[in-house]
Amino acid sequence: MTLPSVGIRSIAVSFPSIIRTNDYYRENYPELVARVEQKTLSRVFSPTESTPQNDFEQEMMPYLSDPFRGSVERRVFAPGENALTISYSAAKDALKAAKLSSEDIDLMLVATIFPDQVVPGNAAFLAAELGLHGAAWNIDSTCSNAIAALQTASGLVRAGEYRNVLVVICTNYSPFTDQNDTLAFLSGDGAGAFVVSALKPNQGVLGTKIINTASTCGTFFSELTTDEHGNPRMFIRAAKGTGQILSETAAQFLKQCCSGALEAAGVTLDEISFFAFNTPTAWYADLCTRALGIEKDRTINLHDRYANIGPMLPLTNLYHGVEMGKIRENDLVLVYAIGSVSNAGASVMRWGDVAIGPAPALPASQLAMARK
Repeated sequence: MTLPSVGIRSIAVSFPSIIRTNDYYRENYPELVARVEQKTLSRVFSPTESTPQNDFEQEMMPYLSDPFRGSVERRVFAPGENALTISYSAAKDALKAAKLSSEDIDLMLVATIFPDQVVPGNAAFLAAELGLHGAAWNIDSTCSNAIAALQTASGLVRAGEYRNVLVVICTNYSPFTDQNDTLAFLSGDGAGAFVVSALKPNQGVLGTKIINTASTCGTFFSELTTDEHGNPRMFIRAAKGTGQILSETAAQFLKQCCSGALEAAGVTLDEISFFAFNTPTAWYADLCTRALGIEKDRTINLHDRYANIGPMLPLTNLYHGVEMGKIRENDLVLVYAIGSVSNAGASVMRWGDVAIGPAPALPASQLAMARK
């Protein structure tokens, strides 16, 4: 039996207004930069031995002399901005691109790291802002949120439970990152949204493979502490040994998920036109191309522009892949994301006539060049 063709109909992204460069940390946190090798970022992303032990460490080596480990710019919230404001912007743009109104959406899936309150998540708050009358669910698979949400939305539309599902993914790292911790060098904020609906025959999601990442439990965690004023704060922390666990499991998760998704879709690696990997580190895209044995020009690496924006990474790469002309209608596209302490997943889709929202503002480096 031939399954209905269901997949992404539109996609949009939204980012905070502050673009924070490495010079910000050099000027405002000079002691932190001077002691970077004793801090979290360097402890997590350093080789376990004098010589690289795996593909992850091999690709990491060129970045070890950089205190920022390859991060260049990251987008963070200005006063008055939060996860809800950028999620609303992305959602509105995705609806407009799809030529749909809030009344056309039967279900909204919202995944936020972290929501604007401890519990519940942002789904009901965002539904109120958008004027939605259908269901609004919070879901969580950390940095693999986009893959989990895409599979969930596609399955529900294909089963006839809903017609149009709006998915909103948000990364809200900066309020939960200690500015006196070098993890801040790596962390940015952003939101994205996509609409899942019926598509033309043979387009949309063809196959997905998701596996749990229980072997990474205990790597990254949240710690309740106080800030310099004595107010309670929740900060992201990394446990000792995190880097070794990540480096030892990265290629394994990638290969298992991608091969499973390709098999489910009934296509081969050579048939994929574009790969949208999450790029939490500057070298992650190169790790993926090395591990899969594919050409680097079949993907993009935007880490220098956005740093680590968690579950937003594959959406951002898909958006810019379309914007740059690297993804065209009927191309086969593979999306992969890895979430620590949650799941890793890959999805293969035949790209439809996907409308995209407005482009985000240029990064600081490009703005400077444009002014010359």
